[in-house]
Amino acid sequence: MSPTYEVDHVPGSVPVKRWTRGVPVEDAALRQLANIAQLPFVHKWVAAMPDVHWGMGATVGSVIPTKGAIVPAAVGVDLGCGMMATRTSLTAGDLPDSLGHVRAAIERAVPHGRSSGRTRRDRGAWGDVPDVVGQAWTSLQPRFDAIVERHPKVAKSNNVHHLGTLGTGNHFIEVCLDESQRVWVMLHSGSRGVGNRIGSYFIQKAKEEMERWFVHLPDHNLAYFPEGSRYFDDYVEAVGWAQDFARLNRELMMRNTLRALQGVAGLPPFRADLEAVNCHHNYVAREHHFGADVWVTRKGAVRAGTDELGIIPGSMGTRSYIVRGKGNADSFCSCSHGAGRAMSRTEAKRRFSVDDHVEATRGVECRKDASVIDETPGAYKSIDAVMEAQRDLVEVVHTLRQVICVKG
Repeated sequence: MSPTYEVDHVPGSVPVKRWTRGVPVEDAALRQLANIAQLPFVHKWVAAMPDVHWGMGATVGSVIPTKGAIVPAAVGVDLGCGMMATRTSLTAGDLPDSLGHVRAAIERAVPHGRSSGRTRRDRGAWGDVPDVVGQAWTSLQPRFDAIVERHPKVAKSNNVHHLGTLGTGNHFIEVCLDESQRVWVMLHSGSRGVGNRIGSYFIQKAKEEMERWFVHLPDHNLAYFPEGSRYFDDYVEAVGWAQDFARLNRELMMRNTLRALQGVAGLPPFRADLEAVNCHHNYVAREHHFGADVWVTRKGAVRAGTDELGIIPGSMGTRSYIVRGKGNADSFCSCSHGAGRAMSRTEAKRRFSVDDHVEATRGVECRKDASVIDETPGAYKSIDAVMEAQRDLVEVVHTLRQVICVKG
């Protein structure tokens, strides 16, 4: 069988293998991938998923295996960002005809969005931290305190006040129906303010180290920490902590969302422990590939080892997928993390109107105002094309369509 990927051969560097047949890729993303491939410590090749697009620091939808070094900007600042989905015992017939009050119940249960201005409390953070969040924080605090002791600037962040909260942008909570009309709850978020602080802090440290060592790079955002260097171990520890924060953040949001649904008048009692997936798609991990122990950075990619479950969401008005990995070695056992943006947020706001967004999200109970135009379905690539391009990476287990979508 011929491979389903395309190969870019960059002079003086490792190849780039792209699972992008039938999916457009902008030139800026191709240039970024070529720059990454020039790094001398990349192991074998760089893999690009079908949702690949230009990103701050490094290409979103890239899988970068490295020996002896990590690039903090490739990991990014939304450390541990990922997805969680849980199937309930509810079916479509159990849902009320009008879903507005169901969405409102979720919005009351989970802080979301952001308020600017020093005189106002951020509506996307907890004011008084609930007991359940405070108790969860105790499992994270000792390691966080140890990180802060060595790097005091990390303390200036939203940490416990953001635990169990959604955020803004492409983060969401959805109520979905699968192919058998069963109800799922699915959500997308990461390590929030504290992860952003950790990521930004160490990205700057890496750039300073490159200047100190007179290292010249094709892109200054590809500054790196070699193993054994001053900040390497501290960075690995801090990122690992942020990834744990992100996973716990999703678990708390899921718990509060399900509790909110259980309190909605008219919904019957239900179970929510039937199927569950919780996976990162912005992270770095130690793995073994092609005979070597390497650091694998997935910036907008999901691990898809043999029989591993993952989540590939579409957009606010398209399908999403629960998938099972095929363990494709050439992709370093990875798949896409979504549909991938087809344009910038600025371009989406210029190109689409509120009326366009209303039409694109017809049948979905969600925000339909100018503030979410940058997340309208037309701003994303075709999820159908993305799934076709990675048919040798994953198989579809469930197909979901959202009926409620909460955005920050």
